[in-house]
Amino acid sequence: MIAQMITSPPGNTPTLALRGRSSSEGELRLNSLPLALMDLGTLVRCCATESERFYRGQPYETCYSYELFRRALADRDEAAWEQLYRHYSALVESWIRRNSAFSSSGESSEYFVVDAFTKFWRAITPERFAAFPTLASLLQYLQLCTTSVVIDSVRVQSWAEMLPEEWSRSGCDPQVAPDEEALSRVDREEFWRFIDDQLQSEAERVVIYSSFVLGLTPRAIYAQRGDLFTSVNDVYNVKRNVLGRLSRNPQLRQRISS
Repeated sequence: MIAQMITSPPGNTPTLALRGRSSSEGELRLNSLPLALMDLGTLVRCCATESERFYRGQPYETCYSYELFRRALADRDEAAWEQLYRHYSALVESWIRRNSAFSSSGESSEYFVVDAFTKFWRAITPERFAAFPTLASLLQYLQLCTTSVVIDSVRVQSWAEMLPEEWSRSGCDPQVAPDEEALSRVDREEFWRFIDDQLQSEAERVVIYSSFVLGLTPRAIYAQRGDLFTSVNDVYNVKRNVLGRLSRNPQLRQRISS
C-alpha cells in the first residue's frame, strides 16, 4: 500500500481562494470548522496557503499541516498520506540534495525521497504519534529519516572497501558483489557499532566517518579538519593504521566468516 502511494508522481496542490487575513464571513466559517471535520480537499488547500505564507515570511498557521500528518499517520488514512507526500516531497528532496553524502551515493534524489517517506511511515505508528505534538517535531523527524536513508546507502557501498580484499574473495560466489555477500552475513548497524568501538581517538572517528560515510578524500578531510591533522599525509596514516588494525582483529574476522 505505502509503496504504491509514495511512488505516484507528485502533483500541484491547489491554493486556497481565501488569501487574506480579513475576517470575511467565508473565512470565519472556515476557521470555526473543527479540523477533524474538515474535508481533505479543503485541508490540503489550507496547508498550501499556510506554506505559501511561511515562504513569504508572513504570519502562518501550522494546525492544518499538523492535522494532515495526524490523519496520515495516526488514522492511517491513505488519501491523506498521498496528499502529505505530494505536499512535502519537494522539501524532502531539497534536504537530500543538501546532504554531503548524496553526491557519492550514486542514486537519484527521487529514490531517496521514496525511502525517506517509507522509513518515516514505518517509524511513526499510530501509537507513537502522540510523541510528536507539533508540526516542527514531525518535520524534524522526517528530516532525520531523510538523512538516515542517504547515509545508510553510502555505508552499504563502502563495505567492500572496508573489508580486506582476501575476505571478499574467499568463498564468495563470483556472481555476487563482495559487499552484498558481507551484508548478507552481518547486520549493518551491529557492524558499525563494532567498528566504532574499535576506534581509539576523535581523529580516527573523523577519518573513518568522512571516508566511508561521506565519501571524502584525505585532502578534503584535512581541509575540513585541520585542527586534528598536521598534513594530508597524517590523514593517510590514520586511515592506513585503522584499516590495518581492523584487518588483524580476530573478532571482526569471526563476524565476517560466520
